[in-house]
Amino acid sequence: MSGQPNEITYDDDFWKDAKYLPKKAQDKLGFLIELMRKDAFDPRLHTKRLGVPLQDAFSFRITRDYRVGFIFLAPRVIKLLAVDSRDKIYKRLSRKI
Repeated sequence: MSGQPNEITYDDDFWKDAKYLPKKAQDKLGFLIELMRKDAFDPRLHTKRLGVPLQDAFSFRITRDYRVGFIFLAPRVIKLLAVDSRDKIYKRLSRKI
């Protein structure tokens, strides 16, 4: 995507979640958020649209074990909802959406 950068907003719990990530994952998360600001579908993010019942949500990969769940509030406005391990993130997102 070219042109205007995406606006990134955060759910109240997002930074609390990020604080508990391993240090290496925290460092990578900052880099990935900057990538997302430019292009939410940059291949390095491994962005994927989620299925029912989370069909309005997306996730991107921090590491093999950690994911970030997010939604689009508008075409260029992204809200990051939660950060968690890949086995817990989808259950957490279902409570937020």
